[in-house]
Amino acid sequence: MKNFIEELGWRGMIHDKMPGVDDHLNEAMRSAYVGFDPTSDSLHIGNLVPIMLLAHYQRCGHKPIALVGGATGMIGDPSGKSSERNLLDETTLRLNQEAIKNQLAHFLDFESQEANAAEMVNNYDWMKEFSFLDFIRDVGKHLTVNYMMAKDSVKNRITSDASEGMSFTEFTYQLVQGYDFLHLYREHDCSIQMGGSDQWGNITTGTELIRRIGNGKGFAITCPLITKSDGSKFGKSEDGNVWLDPKRTSPYKFYQYWLNSSDVDAESYIKIFTFLSQSEIEDLIETHKKEPHLRSLQKRLAQEITCMVHSESDFENAEKASQILYSKSFKADISTLDEATFLDVFEGVPQFEVLKSEVVDGMDMIAALAAKTQFLGSNGEAMRALKENSIMVNKARVDAHYVLSEKDLINGKYIILNRGKRKTFIIKVK
Repeated sequence: MKNFIEELGWRGMIHDKMPGVDDHLNEAMRSAYVGFDPTSDSLHIGNLVPIMLLAHYQRCGHKPIALVGGATGMIGDPSGKSSERNLLDETTLRLNQEAIKNQLAHFLDFESQEANAAEMVNNYDWMKEFSFLDFIRDVGKHLTVNYMMAKDSVKNRITSDASEGMSFTEFTYQLVQGYDFLHLYREHDCSIQMGGSDQWGNITTGTELIRRIGNGKGFAITCPLITKSDGSKFGKSEDGNVWLDPKRTSPYKFYQYWLNSSDVDAESYIKIFTFLSQSEIEDLIETHKKEPHLRSLQKRLAQEITCMVHSESDFENAEKASQILYSKSFKADISTLDEATFLDVFEGVPQFEVLKSEVVDGMDMIAALAAKTQFLGSNGEAMRALKENSIMVNKARVDAHYVLSEKDLINGKYIILNRGKRKTFIIKVK
């Protein structure tokens, strides 16, 4: 088995770790956990780093535990946030938990018969019967307010001008998360908690409770928070979060997000978000540097991660859709796309709806470009464009004598018009 710390090290996935954790991992198979926020029914690519931590952990022979914060999801983690979030009911949180487990199963083996099979737990299961009085007596008394106030997640919220302060509910978050670690230490022999660097304060609260209440030793490992080289936020697109759920972010858009990575980011991402070996990655980076215009690094990154999160067929469809605009058999190829992917490819392109009968009866190009659709400013502009030989129907050049008909419809519904390389329009029949 590979050495877990060494594997994370060359991938750039360690921000901080507690002294002694290397020896602790080398002595025996260990259990480690990462917490996931269940306030949505899908994870997003911002969650991929902790997911990859658990996946590498299992591949290195250790036991990963994914904790869904059903209880902490009812509170709200203040780390990195400037305001308190909405709280969800138990039924919604349970549904979200199941959806998250299905997504994690793409990376973790929950079905293995080996001792290091992945496990999912929900902290609501052990917190729901814990009364407030019992909690402050058995847990709260072991940590001072001074200790809790010193945590960055608390300090930053209280001192930030943008913040409205912090409720007592959120202030107790680190105590609840710390108790999770103690519970898993006692009940699951879990001695390591991992997470993003912004979780260091919460994780070390757990190690402190293990020391003070459990008379044991817990360890913390954190990974860097991912940033983009251009300063924009990782994991965000124009539509917001890039989700793992294909209903929220289509495989095509997911693939495009990685394909559009900068050279600098792709070098970092391919180490963090794939299971390719160090030698494979070094060869890919070297090849890319020789011919960066081919974007071979971005293509391999997008392939690996789309196959992992979705499937090989989803990757193949996304790749085909990405290349389809340059296809020599455009109409035949684009007819193979499902409608959702078709619309993704042409997102933002001006559309005009016409009755199907108007196309079946034949629509002349002046009507298609201007008189009927107003894609171009006037009939005169449409005629000039046709005389310049700059108009294409489904990527095939046409002249002023061309008449649109049913044979031009893509999947019986769409016709794509182009004026030169830069302007695209879509006629949709109804």
